Amino acid sequence: MSNKTYRVGIVGATGAVGQELIDLLLARQFPLAELRLLASARSAGRNLDVVGKKLTVQEARPEAFAGLDIALFAAEGSIAKALAPEAVKRGCLVLDKSSAFRMSPDVPLVIPEINLAATRGHRGIIASPNCSTAIALMGLYPLHLKFGVKRVVFATYQSVSGTGADAIDELEAQTQAYAKGEELPRKVYPYQIFQNLIPHIDSFGADGYTGEETKMREESRKIMGLPALRVSAICVRVPVVRAHSVAVSAEFERPVDVAAARAALAAFPGAELLDDPANKVYPTPLAFTRQVKCGVGRVRLDTALDNGLSFFVSGDNLWKGAALNSIQIAEAMIREGIPLKPLA
Repeated sequence: MSNKTYRVGIVGATGAVGQELIDLLLARQFPLAELRLLASARSAGRNLDVVGKKLTVQEARPEAFAGLDIALFAAEGSIAKALAPEAVKRGCLVLDKSSAFRMSPDVPLVIPEINLAATRGHRGIIASPNCSTAIALMGLYPLHLKFGVKRVVFATYQSVSGTGADAIDELEAQTQAYAKGEELPRKVYPYQIFQNLIPHIDSFGADGYTGEETKMREESRKIMGLPALRVSAICVRVPVVRAHSVAVSAEFERPVDVAAARAALAAFPGAELLDDPANKVYPTPLAFTRQVKCGVGRVRLDTALDNGLSFFVSGDNLWKGAALNSIQIAEAMIREGIPLKPLA
């Protein structure tokens, strides 16, 4: 990291991901010259305590980006579409966690452990992938490098924090109501989430896949540079507060070997190998809540696929799946000397 400091703004600073961004920037000692908190008009004027200092939240308007080097967007796609180009006009690098720009041909979609080079020649906006995609690829990509992935099936186990604070509150309220023998309140999800699974995240498309499932397919192809990769996914909401998990079955071009697969995972910077089932060692969402790396385990030959491997990944959806990945992109660009401002 250089000795230079940077003026950073957070759009959506009062939300769950925004709060994680604040905490991670400080915990990782990002070289801050200024931290500017931006949010909706409703939240403007609030004071947030940041390391003993009161920072006033400003309304996220075009002029609020003046003088910033980096804007970390942790807001809905509609807000990103409206404000990200305005930030770029004012010389600001936008790192966006929403789905607004992910599939735009001129916007890099980046996981820095995989395709940091895609940030070179950016036009001012760099997108982060969907939370489940980011977590799943921490296990799949090192195996692709070793064996060459041919097709993959994802089954996700996604925590309620991926829906937002209201969903966390709903799970807690249902848990308490159940313990008291009361009727379980339900507003966020179409079905009770306590003691249940809901195979429905985002809206259904004409092909029967949800938006979340389609994102996993299209984003995996773009990030790994494999436009013809065959991908199928089913995304399931589970009664876990934080951290997503993904069961992966993948077929590869070259013969696979479990020992070589484990070695590739252990060497990959975004993964932590936990794979000793005989001693009950494998990743769980609780173990990888607020962890930088994603846990990978249960690595084994897939008995239904040629040259196939199956494995399990857990990772924090608010960290690697959102806030952390954006910060890691900025850190890596600075470390590698990649210009933050788009090339003329």
